[in-house]
Amino acid sequence: MMKLVSVIGGSQILPSSEEYSFAYKLGKLIAKKGWGVVCGGKSGVMEAVCRGAKEEGGLTVGIMPSLTGEDANPYVDIKINTGLGHARNPIVVASGEIVVAIGGNYGTLSEIAYSLIYGKTVLGYKTHKIEGVIQISKPEEVKKYLK
Repeated sequence: MMKLVSVIGGSQILPSSEEYSFAYKLGKLIAKKGWGVVCGGKSGVMEAVCRGAKEEGGLTVGIMPSLTGEDANPYVDIKINTGLGHARNPIVVASGEIVVAIGGNYGTLSEIAYSLIYGKTVLGYKTHKIEGVIQISKPEEVKKYLK
Protein backbone atom coordinates (compact mmCIF):
# COMPACT_ATOMS: atom_id res chain seq x y z
CA MET A 1 0.00 0.00 0.00
CA MET A 2 1.33 3.42 -0.96
CA LYS A 3 2.09 5.87 1.82
CA LEU A 4 0.96 9.48 1.51
CA VAL A 5 2.41 12.82 2.57
CA SER A 6 -0.14 15.48 3.50
CA VAL A 7 0.95 18.81 2.05
CA ILE A 8 -0.83 21.90 3.32
CA GLY A 9 -0.53 25.60 2.53
CA GLY A 10 -2.03 28.63 0.92
CA SER A 11 -4.19 28.58 -2.20
CA GLN A 12 -3.47 32.20 -3.10
CA ILE A 13 0.26 31.97 -3.88
CA LEU A 14 1.57 32.75 -7.35
CA PRO A 15 3.62 30.34 -9.48
CA SER A 16 6.53 32.81 -9.23
CA SER A 17 6.67 32.62 -5.42
CA GLU A 18 9.20 30.79 -3.26
CA GLU A 19 6.44 28.71 -1.69
CA TYR A 20 5.22 27.50 -5.11
CA SER A 21 8.76 26.53 -6.11
CA PHE A 22 9.33 24.72 -2.81
CA ALA A 23 6.04 22.80 -3.12
CA TYR A 24 6.77 21.87 -6.75
CA LYS A 25 10.22 20.50 -5.85
CA LEU A 26 8.72 18.70 -2.84
CA GLY A 27 6.13 16.99 -5.06
CA LYS A 28 8.90 15.71 -7.33
CA LEU A 29 10.88 14.43 -4.34
CA ILE A 30 7.86 12.68 -2.79
CA ALA A 31 7.06 10.88 -6.05
CA LYS A 32 10.70 9.86 -6.62
CA LYS A 33 10.68 8.24 -3.17
CA GLY A 34 7.59 6.22 -4.14
CA TRP A 35 5.14 8.07 -1.91
CA GLY A 36 1.90 9.81 -2.92
CA VAL A 37 0.62 13.31 -2.18
CA VAL A 38 -2.63 14.18 -0.43
CA CYS A 39 -3.74 17.82 -0.18
CA GLY A 40 -6.75 20.10 -0.36
CA GLY A 41 -6.72 19.79 -4.16
CA LYS A 42 -7.03 23.46 -5.07
CA SER A 43 -4.56 26.07 -6.41
CA GLY A 44 -1.36 27.52 -4.93
CA VAL A 45 0.73 25.15 -2.81
CA MET A 46 -1.69 22.31 -3.56
CA GLU A 47 -1.36 22.75 -7.33
CA ALA A 48 2.43 23.06 -7.14
CA VAL A 49 2.96 19.88 -5.11
CA CYS A 50 0.57 17.92 -7.33
CA ARG A 51 2.25 19.23 -10.48
CA GLY A 52 5.69 18.19 -9.24
CA ALA A 53 4.46 14.74 -8.21
CA LYS A 54 2.64 14.17 -11.53
CA GLU A 55 5.73 15.10 -13.54
CA GLU A 56 7.54 12.25 -11.76
CA GLY A 57 4.68 9.78 -12.27
CA GLY A 58 3.41 10.07 -8.70
CA LEU A 59 -0.11 9.70 -7.32
CA THR A 60 -2.03 12.78 -6.16
CA VAL A 61 -5.18 12.90 -4.04
CA GLY A 62 -7.28 16.01 -3.48
CA ILE A 63 -9.67 16.21 -0.53
CA MET A 64 -11.97 18.75 -2.16
CA PRO A 65 -14.01 21.39 -0.33
CA SER A 66 -16.86 21.22 -2.86
CA LEU A 67 -19.39 18.54 -3.74
CA THR A 68 -18.51 18.67 -7.42
CA GLY A 69 -14.71 18.79 -7.45
CA GLU A 70 -14.80 21.50 -10.12
CA ASP A 71 -12.29 23.48 -8.04
CA ALA A 72 -9.63 20.75 -8.38
CA ASN A 73 -6.30 21.67 -9.90
CA PRO A 74 -5.47 19.84 -13.16
CA TYR A 75 -2.85 17.62 -11.47
CA VAL A 76 -5.21 15.82 -9.05
CA ASP A 77 -5.61 12.12 -9.89
CA ILE A 78 -8.20 11.21 -7.28
CA LYS A 79 -10.79 13.78 -6.17
CA ILE A 80 -12.61 13.12 -2.93
CA ASN A 81 -15.52 15.56 -3.02
CA THR A 82 -16.67 16.43 0.50
CA GLY A 83 -18.88 19.51 0.38
CA LEU A 84 -17.26 20.41 3.71
CA GLY A 85 -15.27 23.56 2.85
CA HIS A 86 -12.63 24.17 5.53
CA ALA A 87 -14.19 21.43 7.67
CA ARG A 88 -12.32 18.97 5.41
CA ASN A 89 -8.99 20.05 6.96
CA PRO A 90 -8.81 17.24 9.54
CA ILE A 91 -9.33 14.69 6.75
CA VAL A 92 -6.47 16.15 4.70
CA VAL A 93 -3.95 15.81 7.52
CA ALA A 94 -5.26 12.50 8.88
CA SER A 95 -4.72 10.93 5.45
CA GLY A 96 -0.92 11.33 5.42
CA GLU A 97 1.84 9.63 7.35
CA ILE A 98 3.56 13.00 7.83
CA VAL A 99 2.49 16.60 7.18
CA VAL A 100 4.43 19.32 5.39
CA ALA A 101 3.14 22.89 5.84
CA ILE A 102 4.23 25.51 3.31
CA GLY A 103 3.32 29.12 4.05
CA GLY A 104 -0.41 29.50 4.56
CA ASN A 105 -2.82 31.40 6.72
CA TYR A 106 -5.60 30.41 9.14
CA GLY A 107 -6.68 27.30 7.19
CA THR A 108 -3.10 26.03 7.30
CA LEU A 109 -2.91 26.90 10.99
CA SER A 110 -6.01 24.79 11.67
CA GLU A 111 -4.47 21.90 9.73
CA ILE A 112 -1.27 22.17 11.75
CA ALA A 113 -3.33 22.08 14.94
CA TYR A 114 -5.18 18.94 13.83
CA SER A 115 -1.88 17.36 12.79
CA LEU A 116 -0.44 17.93 16.25
CA ILE A 117 -3.62 16.67 17.93
CA TYR A 118 -3.32 13.48 15.83
CA GLY A 119 0.35 13.07 16.79
CA LYS A 120 1.66 13.57 13.25
CA THR A 121 5.19 14.74 12.45
CA VAL A 122 4.79 18.28 11.08
CA LEU A 123 7.50 19.90 8.97
CA GLY A 124 7.17 23.58 8.11
CA TYR A 125 8.57 25.88 5.44
CA LYS A 126 7.84 29.60 5.90
CA THR A 127 4.77 28.72 7.92
CA HIS A 128 3.47 29.27 11.45
CA LYS A 129 6.27 28.98 13.99
CA ILE A 130 4.58 27.12 16.80
CA GLU A 131 5.72 24.41 19.17
CA GLY A 132 5.67 21.02 17.50
CA VAL A 133 6.43 22.23 13.96
CA ILE A 134 9.92 21.26 12.75
CA GLN A 135 11.13 24.16 10.62
CA ILE A 136 12.88 23.22 7.36
CA SER A 137 14.54 25.34 4.67
CA LYS A 138 14.70 23.01 1.63
CA PRO A 139 12.63 20.12 0.26
CA GLU A 140 15.50 17.63 0.61
CA GLU A 141 15.13 17.81 4.40
CA VAL A 142 11.88 15.83 4.06
CA LYS A 143 13.71 12.75 2.70
CA LYS A 144 14.69 11.43 6.13
CA TYR A 145 10.99 11.22 7.10
CA LEU A 146 10.02 9.15 4.05
CA LYS A 147 10.81 5.63 5.25
